[in-house]
Amino acid sequence: MIYMATVAGNILIVVLVVADQHLHTPMYFFLGNLSGLETCYSSAILPRMLASLLTGDKTISVSTCIAQFYFFASLAATECCLLSAMSYDRYLAVCKPLHYAALMNGRLCLQLAAGSWLSGCLATLIISSLMSQLTFCGPNEIDHFFCDFTPVIKLSCSDTNLILVLDLLLASLCTLFPFLLTLLSYVYIIITILRIPSTGGRQKAFSTCSSHLIVVTMFYGTIIIVYMLPKSDTLRDLNKMFSVFYSVLTPLINPLIYSLRNKEVKEALSRLIHKCVAFSRTQASLASTFRLKTKQDDLS
Repeated sequence: MIYMATVAGNILIVVLVVADQHLHTPMYFFLGNLSGLETCYSSAILPRMLASLLTGDKTISVSTCIAQFYFFASLAATECCLLSAMSYDRYLAVCKPLHYAALMNGRLCLQLAAGSWLSGCLATLIISSLMSQLTFCGPNEIDHFFCDFTPVIKLSCSDTNLILVLDLLLASLCTLFPFLLTLLSYVYIIITILRIPSTGGRQKAFSTCSSHLIVVTMFYGTIIIVYMLPKSDTLRDLNKMFSVFYSVLTPLINPLIYSLRNKEVKEALSRLIHKCVAFSRTQASLASTFRLKTKQDDLS
């Protein structure tokens, strides 16, 4: 049920962004990318997790485990970059509104989105390639709900110093660097909002980025708890719980945040529903007309 709701909610956001011309703006272009990413993100983990719970089969091959890690990690790194691109878009909209249309043009949007996807996929490909060369000859029970990097590496009998150093380097480039850019963007945004003299102006400016700020806080907050806290036995179960939160619940909650707190998305959803209702009525009317003509033909 959670998986179906996650996929349905995020696909709905993508459909709205593509179908409604009022949402053909840089902010919603990035939102469509984020929703598509969240659909893939949850699909990399939840189906396998649900299958294990339903069938009781908790075995997974090494190649499948590494593949799951690749898709999960590459999408997580891509999300970090996308959130950074979205924060830069909000920075330009709030701090440089007169130059926003010229600066955040279609070409830059495509470059930022493509760069986010490529950087996440290529960085994780390096780590996954090195993981595939490791030897696993000892304990074979992964102490986690899915194939995350640290639980899998702990099971290897090979020398993991190189892969650990590369993972730290690439994680810093794909996670820490985008996080700092996002943080810096919001520092400037908050400073600019506080300088607006009117209360209504401040509320309007903040409303343009409040949904994104909530998503950023949830995503990075859980990541910091999972990967930055000490790996002690007392915090191990807490880390597992928060891993499920950012990998399962965050993709589910994101469509709700953007739809419930965003006027344009709610209006686009309303227009889509009206179009679907009008289309169904038209189809029903045509079918009724066709049946009436058929009866008249039979009488004659």
